[in-house]
Amino acid sequence: MFPRDVISAGPLILRPPVEDDAEAIVKMCDDPVAARFLPSLPRPYEHDHALAYVREAPGRWEAGAARYAIARGGRPAGLLWLGAPDRWGASDLGFLVAPWARGAGVAATAARAVTDWAFDHGVRRVELQSEVENVAGLRVAYRAGFVEEGRRREARRLRDGRFADYVVFARLKGEAAPAVEPYLPFPRGGELDDGVVRLTPMEPDDAGDFHRMLAEPSVAEYSVTPPGTLDDDVRRCRYTGYWWTSGQRAELAIRDAASGAFAGHIQLMQVAPVLGQAMIGYSLLPGFRGRGFMTRAVRLLVDWTFARTALHRIVAGTDTDNTASHAVLERAGFQREGVHRELLPRRDGTRADDLHWAVLRPAR
Repeated sequence: MFPRDVISAGPLILRPPVEDDAEAIVKMCDDPVAARFLPSLPRPYEHDHALAYVREAPGRWEAGAARYAIARGGRPAGLLWLGAPDRWGASDLGFLVAPWARGAGVAATAARAVTDWAFDHGVRRVELQSEVENVAGLRVAYRAGFVEEGRRREARRLRDGRFADYVVFARLKGEAAPAVEPYLPFPRGGELDDGVVRLTPMEPDDAGDFHRMLAEPSVAEYSVTPPGTLDDDVRRCRYTGYWWTSGQRAELAIRDAASGAFAGHIQLMQVAPVLGQAMIGYSLLPGFRGRGFMTRAVRLLVDWTFARTALHRIVAGTDTDNTASHAVLERAGFQREGVHRELLPRRDGTRADDLHWAVLRPAR
């Protein structure tokens, strides 16, 4: 059983919730973001629900768990709960930040402090789970020193009836727990734009256009991955935020800046921080070709990469017959580096040579 301690964490005070918190709890829990990522919350969330939450807290403490209100400047700023340790000394952690306190590091600070406190009271392992689309929750885990351990596919049902994937994190007692910032930060303002093309992180609403593009024969001809279903592509788009936040890849839709229409897709993948290298890949719908869209998109992404990440090299691989892609890379400043013989599998069972390209970070 945890002691009902008050925990001080920088500007935050973590204390057991009281009935005077009920009004703030209603505003926190009836918020659309909270409702989206905490599907077990009643909807609408009312005052009686908040009172029940507060009044149940002592029983939770008696059962070996901990339930905290997070206060900042005397005002409730969030909620945090820690499950009773299991027989192996593992507890699970959850949190909710009030709309008026978001963006100030409240959850990461509170999660780190409570985890350290739990270790001091016999816990060996603290687990945290975040839905793959919950970018804020993912960032909290990394910044609070948690280590990603894997994913649970279709782990929980959401309000709309579908099942969502969750990322599993944990901290172990005694291990180093540095805060980790994204290796691939999201673009400032959420997009890259040169006035002609606009690059935005891929979203589930892009899946239909993306799926149609991949099935287009001139795109499929040079793809080395087998075609997937529309459901596969929806799922892929749902992973965009997770991939960016975890530093695995950056996925962007290419849009006509004037109309906002989906024109294509561009990505950074195979990100290797130890080498300072990543690979670029791209595809464009036929209706947007011949207008310089892809060259502009590649330049935008390359310029952003060298300005906002530590990457030193961006490489590309192209089928030796794909002259249109060669021209894009040459216009975007890439140079040919060599040929990988018979690297690329083709749909007819043959293999194509891969022409290798690279662009380096400009000298300062």
